[in-house]
Amino acid sequence: MKKNDIKPFDLWKETMQRMGRDGLLLCTVGSDGKPNAMNVAWLTGGLIWGRPIITVLVRTDRHSFNNIEQTNQFTVNVLTSEFADALLYLGTASGASEDKFAKSKLTPVPAQVVEPPLIAEAVVHYECRVLHKNDVIAENLTPDINGFGANHRVYFGEIVAASAAPDAAKRLE
Repeated sequence: MKKNDIKPFDLWKETMQRMGRDGLLLCTVGSDGKPNAMNVAWLTGGLIWGRPIITVLVRTDRHSFNNIEQTNQFTVNVLTSEFADALLYLGTASGASEDKFAKSKLTPVPAQVVEPPLIAEAVVHYECRVLHKNDVIAENLTPDINGFGANHRVYFGEIVAASAAPDAAKRLE
């Protein structure tokens, strides 16, 4: 399906609604060129340093963590509810030991600007390059959330390209 370039936050409300339902798909690629995908539900967006930024939190023991560390790039892909099972699977399997794309039946396709792929079946795509990263410090978390954020790195990714299917807003309702 043809995708149109959009402004970074044109479909942000719809993106956040999908994240709250099934999560979003974060794609990375390692120095070996092999793509990987994982479900991500810890994500925010906004303007930082005068630039459109997506922040994602990735556990330091995840294969995707190693990939982002190697390339300083990632994509965020918004899928419709028909892919809920694939998103669930991609949030539990490890790309270090299996080809998650083959099992999920999702199709990685080249991005416009960054190395990590987009997902052909997604209706909205965000391409990001890391501008800053820092680790969550567990002892700085309030007691009611302590334990949820340990072993995560926060990546601040500038949205360098965004695209969407022409009917994305309607399909994400």
